[in-house]
Amino acid sequence: DEPYVLIARDLAPADTALLDPALVLGFVTEEGGPTSHSAILARALGVPAVVALPGAGELVEGTVVAVDGSTGEIFVEPDAAKRAELTGAAEARKAALAASSGPGATSDGHKVPLLANIGGPGDVKAAVEAGAEGVGLFRTEFLFLDDSSKAPSEEKQAEVYREVLSAFPEGRVVVRVLDAGADKPLDFLTPSDEPNPALGVRGLRSLLDHPEVLRTQLSALAKAAEGLPVYLEVMAPMVADRADAKAFADACREAGLRAKFGAMVEIPSAALRARSILQEVEFLSLGTNDLAQYTFAADRQVGAVSRLQDPWQPALLDLVAASAEAAKAEGKSCGVCGEAAADPLLACVLTGLGVTSLSMGAASIAYVRATLAKHTLAQCERAAAAARAVDSADEARRAAQAVLSGE
Repeated sequence: DEPYVLIARDLAPADTALLDPALVLGFVTEEGGPTSHSAILARALGVPAVVALPGAGELVEGTVVAVDGSTGEIFVEPDAAKRAELTGAAEARKAALAASSGPGATSDGHKVPLLANIGGPGDVKAAVEAGAEGVGLFRTEFLFLDDSSKAPSEEKQAEVYREVLSAFPEGRVVVRVLDAGADKPLDFLTPSDEPNPALGVRGLRSLLDHPEVLRTQLSALAKAAEGLPVYLEVMAPMVADRADAKAFADACREAGLRAKFGAMVEIPSAALRARSILQEVEFLSLGTNDLAQYTFAADRQVGAVSRLQDPWQPALLDLVAASAEAAKAEGKSCGVCGEAAADPLLACVLTGLGVTSLSMGAASIAYVRATLAKHTLAQCERAAAAARAVDSADEARRAAQAVLSGE
């Protein structure tokens, strides 16, 4: 029952979801990537995590370690000076959190709603306390992972969804329908013999193959929203083209869902043909984690290719810009719900690219809000242009920092 740092080869999303943040002070894995679902869940829990650390498994039980999730470093048997340094940094972050309040906006008043990424009702309290202006990504698959042999009933789903929707009266709640497959397999839904599940039948593809599962979820969402003053939006994962978007929108209408229908941009084809997709749906939401995975052919679970999973990669920024420009041309919104939005500096760049909202783990909202408030929209636009004008993630980060710091 003593608090501890968990050391593992890797952790599946289902394992991470069961972690008790009161006991697990942090976790370190030898494998995985910075945008793996386990790392995302750790951030949602407020637990510092370091992934893809070679040799982590050599640490023996009883070793004192300090974990800095913001830098990806661990310190073995830290001395008094290092402990004081890390404690001071933690206190500074707490002070920033306490000083940050109000809606997201640049210093010249350009509004950028800051929303929360959540996995279920357990994440709502932290989101509300952080001042989230709504939910930009409600990951519903974690409700299904409780029992991978069958889908939860419509009644159970509706109960959980209503609990979340009720917490944000007059707010915006964006629900992603079940995103199963790849590292989130479900026995009743996803194929077990695919040679490459990340490129196979996952996300919307699974749901279109099992329309009764999609129909039940959409009906549960419709039931959950009845009588509530909430702005419900529902989006599909892994949309590849206009045909996908139309199939999802048609399913939403057939279920009697009174909500906005949207598409996630996680596949490069969706970014390149965003205007076509927007003929069928009302908004886009960029999942930068998977978009990076598919743009660079770099599995988000593999630490060896983590360089290519960096959201500062200029090619990825180009796809974000293309999506945002398409949405603006169609008079519709384009948000980011991937982990890129949690980086305060990158949040400014995304704003400069034309993104209309940012969604992230609750713990990051205060820092993003404070950083946006220091810069004008024009500065953000110049930083975005500078980041896209270079050829590597490191150069892009430095170029944006130089613009925003006035160098």
